[in-house]
Amino acid sequence: MPTPERDRHYRRGPLRITVPSRNDPFLRSLVEGIGGPLGRRTEPGVIKPGFWRVERVLLVIVFIFGILAVLSKDVCRQTGWGSQSTYTGMCYSDWTALYGARGFAENPWAPFTANAAEPFEYPALMSAVASLTAALVPRDLGSGAQLLFYFDINAFLVVLLWAVVVIAVAKSSGRRVWDAALVAASPAILMAATVNWDMWAVAFLALGLLAFGRGHPWLAGVLIGLGAATKLYPVLALGAFLVLAIRTGVWKPFFAVTGGAVIAWVAVNLPFALAAPARWAAFYTFSQSRGAGNSSVWQAWDLSVGKVIPSLHTTPGMITVLGFGLFAAACVGVLALGVWAPRPPRVASLVFLIVAAFVLVGKVYSPQFILWLIPLAALAYPRWRALLTWQLFEVAHFAAIWFFLYMNSGDENAKGRFPEWIFVALVLAHMVALTWIMALVVRSIIYPHTDPVRRVGMDDPLGGLFAGRDAYQGGMGSARTARDAGRTAVSGPVPDAALVTSGAPAAADSAAGDSTPDRPAPEPSHPDHPGSEVSAPERAAGHAPRPSGRRALRPDAEASESKETPQD
Repeated sequence: MPTPERDRHYRRGPLRITVPSRNDPFLRSLVEGIGGPLGRRTEPGVIKPGFWRVERVLLVIVFIFGILAVLSKDVCRQTGWGSQSTYTGMCYSDWTALYGARGFAENPWAPFTANAAEPFEYPALMSAVASLTAALVPRDLGSGAQLLFYFDINAFLVVLLWAVVVIAVAKSSGRRVWDAALVAASPAILMAATVNWDMWAVAFLALGLLAFGRGHPWLAGVLIGLGAATKLYPVLALGAFLVLAIRTGVWKPFFAVTGGAVIAWVAVNLPFALAAPARWAAFYTFSQSRGAGNSSVWQAWDLSVGKVIPSLHTTPGMITVLGFGLFAAACVGVLALGVWAPRPPRVASLVFLIVAAFVLVGKVYSPQFILWLIPLAALAYPRWRALLTWQLFEVAHFAAIWFFLYMNSGDENAKGRFPEWIFVALVLAHMVALTWIMALVVRSIIYPHTDPVRRVGMDDPLGGLFAGRDAYQGGMGSARTARDAGRTAVSGPVPDAALVTSGAPAAADSAAGDSTPDRPAPEPSHPDHPGSEVSAPERAAGHAPRPSGRRALRPDAEASESKETPQD
């Protein structure tokens, strides 16, 4: 039976990690010409890799892509942000546009000054970030040099935040640490990272989810609250915790994370709201009164159906009502999915579905919103083929929005150069692609054996204090889902009251992730075998315990990982 000493041992022990070239069908096909997947008898995560640990490799990838992200905006860095090349060079940035338009050039603390010409239409903490970085700009520089300095400061900080997000995703992935490469090497992030300050909110949410997975709901709530004070969307993660509280019947983590979020949000916003209530409320009133924004489904409607039938053109009030109604319906659907699924859905899957639904029906789809989705998608459905295909549509849409704005900029040379119908088609295409990813995530919840994370012997690395709890054994639809509830790489008999969340009762044999979900896994050969039970700390972290003995995997178990059935 487990002992405290054994629990401490397995917490410290090396973790057998999943290798992308063996586990992902798409990547496996790419490496066939350069030697094929990693060898069957290797033990990544158990054998010390030397200096080049996974996290360090990921950081190198991030900094390479970060440099490319800045270089991709070199047209504006060389010629400035005031000409039409801002659109044709796809290097527009709110940083430089708002630096002069919102008074940062004259007063770095303009968002908090009552006599500023224009209110800063962003939440309090983002206003603070914009002001702090503006205060670093030397005032003796010319206007163009100030813009460049301001852009470079913010770009440098965004690359650092990108690295924070990648490491947080790696730490949140259990044995699948390489899934963070989907974020580190993201072409969509490369294109959109320097548009706005959204990466701050992305980092807060990523760290909040990691803290929750490590069993610290109060800290998670504080980080999510700080994220919501930067950009509102991180608060949507609380909906995922509510679904899991209902599903598991465990409410303490939900109240803790919600309480922490409220306290952090109020602590940041209250001083600003008391000092300048009208300026503090600018973000919320602007969001309520705005009409169909760029790249939204509402704009696509207005540019297509609304042009043919003017009476069907949308209004701000109509969009507010319809958008809220559609998002509420989507949230009810996520709740029903969480209750009826054969197993409690994973935190990342629920957060991704809620945020994606919010983006799809929102009043605007700003180019930087893709930053919200990619880390969540990498945790919810880490399949390279699917996520890269989706990002190709997002990159095409990223180019389309700038050419559409160029066409409508008033430049006589721009008129007619980019047909409007192409823009509408690409807006709809990127929405269809996102809906497809959502459908894959929904499928992985309904049929757990299709979930890439659960196929490698984990249940939910981010489950935290919800791990191993289920008030509806097999879901409310258990009669039809009992078979699917056990069709994962998790093997061995598990007590109903403590569902294994990290896999492993198949001893070392299931550590690689059995690709044949219908084949029953072997029972532990001894009741005291380390794989026969999983400690509470391991369950909370989503880790499989280290197997005893010199061999981590049988050759045939290793082979099963290299033959995984494609899920895309």
